[in-house]
Amino acid sequence: MKRIYLYLEALFEKLTSGATVILGNSITFIIAVCTVLFWLTQKAFYKQSLHACIGDAILGITFLSLFVIQKSFNKFSRSLHLKVNELVASHEPASNAVIGVEKKTENEINELSKEHHELIESIQKEKTKEDQSNSPTS
Repeated sequence: MKRIYLYLEALFEKLTSGATVILGNSITFIIAVCTVLFWLTQKAFYKQSLHACIGDAILGITFLSLFVIQKSFNKFSRSLHLKVNELVASHEPASNAVIGVEKKTENEINELSKEHHELIESIQKEKTKEDQSNSPTS
């Protein structure tokens, strides 16, 4: 059962990665604009009531907004990952395991997160011990 789940999880990650690339592509936006323009030029569109026309226009604008938002999010995400990778790579004691983390699977990211959480806890424990040993006794 777990193998099936892991297979489906990997398949879903590939699907979402592909969808993100496709929805954020400029050509996809141009195709969507052409589709909306074609839809708006049909006679059936103008035979509707004004309320239905306004609703359809809002639906078309919302549809096109999806592509614009996805394109800007992809650009933001890539630039953020690039900046973080640069910071990690330039800091010698940092773990290079997080470089390119955006290309890892969700399970790999969860494992890295657990490792970092454990590291933070151990650092906090050491700091607490250090503070207790440095504090003056009453």
